[in-house]
Amino acid sequence: MKILYLCHRTPFPPNKGERIRTFHQIEYLHRKGHEISVFAPTFEATDADNLKALEAKYCERTFHAPAPGKLALVKALLSGSALSVNNFYSRTLQRQLDEFISAHTVDAIVCTSSSMAAYVFRSKAIDLTGGQHPTLVMDFMDLDSDKWRQYQSLKGLPLSLIYGREAKLIAALEQKIHNHFDACLLISQAEVDLFLHTINDTGKLHVVANGLDTEAFQPSTEPKPETGPVLLFTGVMDYLPNEDAVAWFVESAWTKLKQAHPDAVFYIAGMNPSSRVKALAKYPGVEVTGFVDDIRTYYDRAHIFIAPFRLARGVQNKVLQAFACALPTITTPMGCEGINCEAGKEVLVADTVEAMLKHIDWVIANPDQAQQLGTNAMRLIQDHFSWDSQLACFESLLQPASSH
Repeated sequence: MKILYLCHRTPFPPNKGERIRTFHQIEYLHRKGHEISVFAPTFEATDADNLKALEAKYCERTFHAPAPGKLALVKALLSGSALSVNNFYSRTLQRQLDEFISAHTVDAIVCTSSSMAAYVFRSKAIDLTGGQHPTLVMDFMDLDSDKWRQYQSLKGLPLSLIYGREAKLIAALEQKIHNHFDACLLISQAEVDLFLHTINDTGKLHVVANGLDTEAFQPSTEPKPETGPVLLFTGVMDYLPNEDAVAWFVESAWTKLKQAHPDAVFYIAGMNPSSRVKALAKYPGVEVTGFVDDIRTYYDRAHIFIAPFRLARGVQNKVLQAFACALPTITTPMGCEGINCEAGKEVLVADTVEAMLKHIDWVIANPDQAQQLGTNAMRLIQDHFSWDSQLACFESLLQPASSH
């Protein structure tokens, strides 16, 4: 098949959650012999080079154009459009897309996130009024409208008004996508169930969970530090759910933890730490690393992975990585959503600071049992979370809609 990808972020290198999932889809389809074309707006100077690197090995061709910048967000507020849509919409990229579809056979179009549907709905080369068109697949990943609702509940004025507006507009867009696209993918059954509160599904919703490169993420063969405990959180650190998670944990729990365990260290490892995250380094033992060349070195030295999410959607890649590395993992219920793990067997779950501190004390006091917890989590990943196993049903959804 000839498959076109509309990506909201350049899907290479696969070093961030929003890139990892799309990259593995493209790599899988390319390996299966399909012809892939990728279209994406660019936000950073390196994005164009990254697309060239993707094209050199994993797809036939790529197209890109600069994202419109902050002025587009102002226009969205004035025009009644969703901020997310305007943030990713480029008229130049739209023109490139329409010219390509007009000149080439395209069997399927995959959009990565609801915002990219604008390119389909505004296309002059795609007939959605009843004529034939490529199979349309939306990879929602997470339900973005609910993410904006969570943001709204966390912030005061004026951001709460802006986030509430965005939640309403994206919810309407999600329903429009469900009406017009042939298949809609979500990352977990919990996301599907959430969507079903607002729509009547006709068999278009499908769960395609995240996988993990189990060759890249494995338990460390080197001994752990003798002092500690060493706690770890990883992620892009200007992303609000990540920022809120570490800030809540450090500001609420770290002083008590250090009193009980004076040698404790907490690594917050990941690119683009916000000013709020950087400020956490004032706490003794908290280290904010910024970008690191190989995140696996931090998994190797950590005793405990901590994922204290208060707002999140979908499956957390960082938790999958910690599981694969056999790290005892402590998280809130949001952190293990969609992973189908059992509390007390593969993970420790807490929804309060006090419960989280008790779990940390237990891991420190019971190293053998804690390691068994990590081993159970590693086996869960090996048995159920390879990318090929997660994508086995994906290829069939790209077939003509009549064959679904």
